[in-house]
Amino acid sequence: MSSSASAVSRKILVLGATSGIAEATCRIWAAQGASLFLVARNPQKLAVVAADLKTRGAAFVDSLVADLDDTSSHPALLAHAINSLGGMDVAFLAHGILGDQARAEQDFEVAAQILHTNFVSVVSLLTWLANFCVQRHSGLLAVISSVAGDRGRKSNYLYGSSKAGLSAFLGGLRNRVDREGVTVLNIKPGPVKTAMTAAMPNSEKFADVDQVAQSIVKAIDARVDNLYVPFQWGPIMFVIRHIPERIFKKLNL
Repeated sequence: MSSSASAVSRKILVLGATSGIAEATCRIWAAQGASLFLVARNPQKLAVVAADLKTRGAAFVDSLVADLDDTSSHPALLAHAINSLGGMDVAFLAHGILGDQARAEQDFEVAAQILHTNFVSVVSLLTWLANFCVQRHSGLLAVISSVAGDRGRKSNYLYGSSKAGLSAFLGGLRNRVDREGVTVLNIKPGPVKTAMTAAMPNSEKFADVDQVAQSIVKAIDARVDNLYVPFQWGPIMFVIRHIPERIFKKLNL
């Protein structure tokens, strides 16, 4: 079955739908005729994204404005989204923040916010979603982590540690639910050209977001477990993970 044919009846929940990667990925799904439920916290951006996806051919688009940092709201939010879709085949979790590393080094509250948004809130969502999928013996959970989680570096170790924790959680969750017919895809992008990274040095050299989205859709269709995107980040991070600590700690990364 082709990607376009397989997505016609696919019901997809997108959390963090106004992120650059999520929006680009949703454009592909819309063109394939998928049904989409979008969640994001900025009502203006969310309305624009939802309207655009309708014009691109999505079979169904509904949306909800929510702050996903509020974990107490997750059960009702997720139940509403899935009821609106009439089920769920794929959940795509794409929300997160880079945070301010320099401030986080000096202020624990700033550090805690990065960890809460990128790790704690995602664990809350995945716990509910995984149990939903296990009960039905089907479903795919696709989650954006990061290559930054593969090894702590002084330039972004708060962001990296939140993603490292998330990647470890995804590995354990996969080990638990795979035998129940549920796929867990850990997506590890390198730097991607989006609004979130626009102010970063050398951002013009970052990966094209539409190409990243195409890779994500293909990985979901193939039900793979882990995706480095672009692909060269797999061998790059293999080398970085294996640099001896006595050398690595002297590097200016």
